[in-house]
Amino acid sequence: MDYLQSDRGLNVVVRRFFAVSVTIISTAAILGALGAFTGNHLLHRLHPYIFFIGFGNLAILLLNRYLTAAIYPELVVNPQKQMRYIVSVLGAVASITVAVLFELPLLKAATGLFLMMLVAGPLIEIFTTLSIKNIWKEVSVRYYIFDVLFLMNANLGLFTLGLKEAFPDTGIIPFFVTQSAYFLGSSFPLSISVMGFLYTYAWRRSSKRELMKTLFSLWFYIFVGGVLIFLIVILIGHYFGMMLISHILLFGVMAMLGGFSLYLYNFFKTNFRHPALAFLLTGLALLFATSAFGIMNIYYIKGIPFGSHPPIRIDKMWIYHSHTHAALLGWITFSFIGMIYIVVPAIVRSVSLEKLRSESALTALLTPETMKKAFRQLTVLLLSATAVMLAFFLDNDILLGSSGIVFGLGVAYLLKNLSSELYRETLTDLERHAK
Repeated sequence: MDYLQSDRGLNVVVRRFFAVSVTIISTAAILGALGAFTGNHLLHRLHPYIFFIGFGNLAILLLNRYLTAAIYPELVVNPQKQMRYIVSVLGAVASITVAVLFELPLLKAATGLFLMMLVAGPLIEIFTTLSIKNIWKEVSVRYYIFDVLFLMNANLGLFTLGLKEAFPDTGIIPFFVTQSAYFLGSSFPLSISVMGFLYTYAWRRSSKRELMKTLFSLWFYIFVGGVLIFLIVILIGHYFGMMLISHILLFGVMAMLGGFSLYLYNFFKTNFRHPALAFLLTGLALLFATSAFGIMNIYYIKGIPFGSHPPIRIDKMWIYHSHTHAALLGWITFSFIGMIYIVVPAIVRSVSLEKLRSESALTALLTPETMKKAFRQLTVLLLSATAVMLAFFLDNDILLGSSGIVFGLGVAYLLKNLSSELYRETLTDLERHAK
């Protein structure tokens, strides 16, 4: 592991994170598609676990740390430690795969406990390095820190879910600990991370910085607080509360979507067509779809206790599935692909976090050909994600499976498109050192 102690150590880990995380997203999508083709219940159950345990933990443990350290350099990025995170998360993915395939709930609980201990390290580092005052004065850092807290809570959910499945008759584990609740909780840290990124690399750089800071500070309380209260009203079955909070969040998303569309228009008009920003805009559009499907979902779950299976009237399950897939395939995946198109080249180009700290993070770090291919990738992913939701409405497993495979392959294309840039940069570095 000596190569991780060199100046190039950060680049090695970033490339490894990029390859592993994209492979996990693609694998999860293809497994879900194969489950639709074959009707295999195990594949249906397995693929979201792979997504959340694999990508969900890697995104917060590594990518989120880069974004936080770019603001506060005292949160040093340790390449050796980050490589251990990658190996540990891959071990957790293997563990949960065995647990689901062979129905071993105690192994599932052990996986959750292991991930909790893994996330505890970064949490301790954050709160022993930064004061609460420093965390709170930077709006972006508030989002980034709460990501880690929510991830710890999600892993706690996996631990308790495993125990509940192993000992269903004890009555110790609360009724609201379900598989759906775990997946819902695991999506929150990823969503919060994207919100912080949008502020850092878009609105914070606008001409009305103070106004944007105030609005995003307010949105932090609405979004994070709304999510927490929303969980509570779901658990107690308060129908009016669910509708009220979901509509408040919907209007907030609409404001963000409109504002980012305007920002993107001005950016493209005065700069260049950055594919990462187009991915982020598409992610916001699909978050709007997620919110709309969520409100429809609430309407049809009236009178159905939380934790019931199915969680909605059987003839309206297409709404529930469209809601979850608009969030996972759409809002989260599109947004993080956009983030990767910015963060990974920025780190590799400077062999540090310096570009992420500067105004040059949104400059043309990619070749025109790579950016053109990224827009083609965006088109394929958007069409296939739309086809997935249409397949749920039509109850068509052939369309669902085929569009899911296209989506998975579309995500995997990121490896080819961006790796050519990273490989080109590696050759440049070698030539520079040779001279």
